[in-house]
Amino acid sequence: MAIGKKTGGRQKGTPNKASAALANEIAASGLTPLDYMLDVLRNENADPKDRMWAAEKAAPYVHPKLATIEHSGKGGGPFHIVISPSDAEL
Repeated sequence: MAIGKKTGGRQKGTPNKASAALANEIAASGLTPLDYMLDVLRNENADPKDRMWAAEKAAPYVHPKLATIEHSGKGGGPFHIVISPSDAEL
């Protein structure tokens, strides 16, 4: 293998035959694990603990996590907040 560069072999992200076959089988069945969890979640007659489990497990697939952001002041430094009283507060 060349240093720092991939040469030959499977392209990055290409699924292997077993993974592709399993994904096709799940899709052909018409009910994915996520579909099952959402069915449990929406079933008003299901046990509340089961519905909570389904909500907890399905949430990451339905709602992405929010990214953490860092706030910074001028030039990337800390914020400098200056509070001065207005004429009305004197």
